[in-house]
Amino acid sequence: MKLLIGLGNPGPQYEHTRHNVGFRVLDKLAAKHGWKWAERRSRAILASGTIGAEKVVLVKPITFMNRSGEAVSELVRWYKVQPEDILVICDDLDLPVGRVRLRTKGSAGGQNGLDNILHYLHTDMVPRLRVGIGRPTNTRMDPIDYVLGVPTSDERILLEAGEDRAVEAIQAVVTQGFATTMNVVNADPEAEQKAAEKRQRQKERQEQARLRRDAAQQMAALKEQEAVEESSQL
Repeated sequence: MKLLIGLGNPGPQYEHTRHNVGFRVLDKLAAKHGWKWAERRSRAILASGTIGAEKVVLVKPITFMNRSGEAVSELVRWYKVQPEDILVICDDLDLPVGRVRLRTKGSAGGQNGLDNILHYLHTDMVPRLRVGIGRPTNTRMDPIDYVLGVPTSDERILLEAGEDRAVEAIQAVVTQGFATTMNVVNADPEAEQKAAEKRQRQKERQEQARLRRDAAQQMAALKEQEAVEESSQL
């Protein structure tokens, strides 16, 4: 069984904020499968169903972001799951808007909800799926005001695309496992494009070098032939 934890803050005033990415991703996943948020347990709202042959429980803690660990730890004990059977979905300031990153362990990276979960579970071996919200372009802006703010229309397009990718990533984790999914999800399209361009430049340089060598060889052969002809005329 998989316990999928979406992080956010309860209440309509937070629904569209950057910080509620985790809630929105699980809402999209539930809607896609027709699951209803019909259960409450341990200070969380739950929906459940199956993906492939795997039982999954979707969790939205209603303890507020910074106390997410209180609800999650209670549910972990209730369902008797191990850390590797948990996936936390949350926002990330250090990723570009809409970029998705999957990790199976590590620090919270400044995400207070994730940090509280790691604290209550006494381990950093908790898988997490981060959706980038970027950092404010105004460097004087308080990060708290930024994460609790509503993205601009352009940002929202990128963020919604990232949320859709996160839904696909979750389904892949459940059906294919972390290792396979990480290879796909964590691929950086820009880095891949730059690497492809670098390989193309290297190929072009190698081809130019080959052409120069061929030209030099032809020139040397021509000079040798001319020398032979000159010597035969003497």
